[in-house]
Amino acid sequence: MHTVWKGAISFGLVHVPVKMFSATEDKDISLRYIHKECGSPLSYVRKCPVCDKEVAWEEIGKGYEYEKGKFVLFNKEELDQLTEESTKNITILDFVDLTEIDPIYFQKTYYLSPDQAGTNAYRLLMEAMRQTGKIGIAKISIRSKSSLAAIRVLADCLAIETIFYPDEVRPISQVPGLPEAGAVNDKELDMAKLLISQLSTPFEPEKYTDDYRQRMLDLISHKVAGEEYHIAPAKQEANVIDLMAALQASIEAVQPIPTDPGTSGAAAAGAKPAAGAKRKTAKSKTAAAAPVVHEATGPIPVIAPKPKRRTAKSKETVS
Repeated sequence: MHTVWKGAISFGLVHVPVKMFSATEDKDISLRYIHKECGSPLSYVRKCPVCDKEVAWEEIGKGYEYEKGKFVLFNKEELDQLTEESTKNITILDFVDLTEIDPIYFQKTYYLSPDQAGTNAYRLLMEAMRQTGKIGIAKISIRSKSSLAAIRVLADCLAIETIFYPDEVRPISQVPGLPEAGAVNDKELDMAKLLISQLSTPFEPEKYTDDYRQRMLDLISHKVAGEEYHIAPAKQEANVIDLMAALQASIEAVQPIPTDPGTSGAAAAGAKPAAGAKRKTAKSKTAAAAPVVHEATGPIPVIAPKPKRRTAKSKETVS
């Protein structure tokens, strides 16, 4: 890993020399602008509109536009003086619980490792934070950008996450179109809670993938090979107006499917096979006895297999 920062963590009078490494990497696929006519990549030219000429890097300074078209200029020495002290130290201001920080504040994560002879102090800070369950809130300056940061234990490593200052987070009151407070339908709420419970699972980050990036890589590989590659259009989602129907359909879609439907169906149908068999036998006897009563009291049907028995019953009835 490439070291992006070197300095020290300080809490109280304890000094922990550390090196910082980026914990994440951007795997977004970068596309360049190409001149369609000749296929050449376009370059960005730093050009002064007043002097009408290209400007070299050594001729470029920095300035702040305090009014439209009016700037105050800064030289490198002035800017370095502002950051000289803050860039070398991570000062822990407070220790807090991680659950007290809303995720909206988090920016980027870095790993910290001990530097020089700071192994013992590093291990001490990490173990103390692990056993107390606390994280440190600190100030840090990276590449001339001052940030708040949260230092926490991640496995057997100290991690630091830059976080926004409160005035950098826009207030929710500025969000347009938020619904007013009101009651929700109890049945819909129960269905929604049931759906959430059925979709709840332990967080396993390895099962989530960047589908867009994979499709882009496939497209690139086919184009490099000179092959045609067609992507199936995405399925259009239906605009479901009936919320209860949508909830019910969602719940049915995530319900577990039995591993052996035939076995489970037979077991469900035959919960009491012995009693069921006896009831069916009794019913069959009753059904067989009914026609006998009918033959003795009413017209005798002509049944070929038993002519003698019907004749005998007829004589007994006449006498």
